[in-house]
Formats: sequence, C-alpha cells, structure tokens
Amino acid sequence: MARETTMGPPSVGTSAVDAESGVIDVTRLRVAIARLSRRLRRHELAGLTPTQLAALSTVERSGPLRLGDLAAAEGIAPSTLTRLVAVLEELGYVQRCADPKDARASTLAITPMGHDTLERLREEGTVLLTQSLLLLTPEQRAALAAAVPALEQLAGPDQADPRAR
Repeated sequence: MARETTMGPPSVGTSAVDAESGVIDVTRLRVAIARLSRRLRRHELAGLTPTQLAALSTVERSGPLRLGDLAAAEGIAPSTLTRLVAVLEELGYVQRCADPKDARASTLAITPMGHDTLERLREEGTVLLTQSLLLLTPEQRAALAAAVPALEQLAGPDQADPRAR
C-alpha cells in the first residue's frame, strides 16, 4: 500500500495517506462517503433524477441563469440540458423568463414550488442523517464532529480545477 506524507499531494493510485495520528485509508473513506451520499439521496426525490435535482439546486443558488450557464455549471451538454429543463418546467419547479439583457434569450428561475420541494428534501435528508448519527457511540460522534471542517474543505471547490477559481 502506497503512503504519502501530508507534506505534498498524493500520487495517482495512492490508497493511503499518512496522518499525524495514523494512516487514512483513502479507499475506505471514498467508499464510506459514496455509500452515505447514496443513503441520503435514497429518500423520495420528488420525481427527479439526481441530475435534475442538482440542476434545480444550482438554479436556486445561482439563478436566474441562462441555459448555457446552467449547462456549464452542471457540466452537461446543452441538448441534455434542454430535456432536463423541459421536465423541471413541466413539473412546475422552474420557469423561463425573458432575459432583460437579450430579448432573444431566456433565463431560468426557480418557482416557489421548486424552492419548497428542495427545502422538503433537505429537511428529509437532515432527519435521516440525524437518526443515523444517534446510532453512533458518543466517541464516534465526537470524532465525526472534529472531522466536519476537514470534510467541508474536501467538499469545497476543487482548487486544482481552473473552472473553480
């Protein structure tokens, strides 16, 4: 098993990283995060795919957005986005509005129903995670609480990705 110190970035293929208090098994960490993420997304998604839900969240956070800007933010092809937006519009989660800067273009804005749906899904996820945390020992909860800042940093924008700057 390859090991890297915390002094520099790990090499490709690394599955463990030395830490001050021991070795972090990167593979186990990745699998655990992926499983937890799936469990949190497993609740009722209001008839949306994960991609549609991500796009709706982006519109809520950054909107109103032009369709091309949403496609770029989500990293999906414009043709795929057109179908995705059509579903979100049909369900009443978003609406197209005339772009005040360009009469030929339109922007996408979240509707009150879309906002309410995202809030409900967030609340469901919070309840599910809270119930899961209660199954841990006090020591495990303390370790997880101490890890939250590091997890937030890992979940932030990818500094190696020039698009994140």
